[in-house]
Amino acid sequence: MLGLIETLLGQRVMDTDSTWTPEEGIPQGSSLGPLLANVFLHPVDKVLERGLFEVTRYADDLVILCRSRADAQRALRRLRQEIESRGLTLHPEKTRVTSVYEGGFDFLGYHFGQNGRHPRKQSLVKLKDRVREHTRRLNGDSLEVIVANLNGTLRGWFEYFKHSSKRTFPPLDAWIRMRLRRIEQWRHKKRGNGKGKCHYRWTNDYFASLGLFTMTTARAVASRPPNGDH
Repeated sequence: MLGLIETLLGQRVMDTDSTWTPEEGIPQGSSLGPLLANVFLHPVDKVLERGLFEVTRYADDLVILCRSRADAQRALRRLRQEIESRGLTLHPEKTRVTSVYEGGFDFLGYHFGQNGRHPRKQSLVKLKDRVREHTRRLNGDSLEVIVANLNGTLRGWFEYFKHSSKRTFPPLDAWIRMRLRRIEQWRHKKRGNGKGKCHYRWTNDYFASLGLFTMTTARAVASRPPNGDH
């Protein structure tokens, strides 16, 4: 294992038409990053926990929860001390003291704020871009095939973000059905943007009969107590 790590650390880096061997560190996005982060930062976790700080870390991303701004400042000082003593540095822009009442913070694709937990804006943008790829009006596939392909994207995205506030999902489901209605309008040579009266021609039940994955329903099912307990 140590030999493999040493080999990966010595790999040359290519950027457009130039290559070089890093003198220190590893390239951004390297598959070795999470492993080295855990090796270097596990002792830091233990130090912070002994200081009675509540730490949540995934690879090199971490959040320290505190009860007051003074405690947060103290935690940041201790974190910086431990990080720098190991020859590392904190990201100057991403490292900050904040509050859920002051705009909240992003962590692992989620946004944590005063109104609960939601997908961060970039996560929503990526989902909508993928949905648009599947639901172009000139898509030549049958609607059943489009829905089947779309479901793979929706199920995967929901499985990660199912812990979001339940208010997250109804607007997304409505927007996805609107995209599908636009396809139907186009194919039936009718004008429109997937909104308005076409809702009555191609109802929610119609798309359900095609097997469209609905995140609102999936969220409700995921929130049920096990074994039907209340």
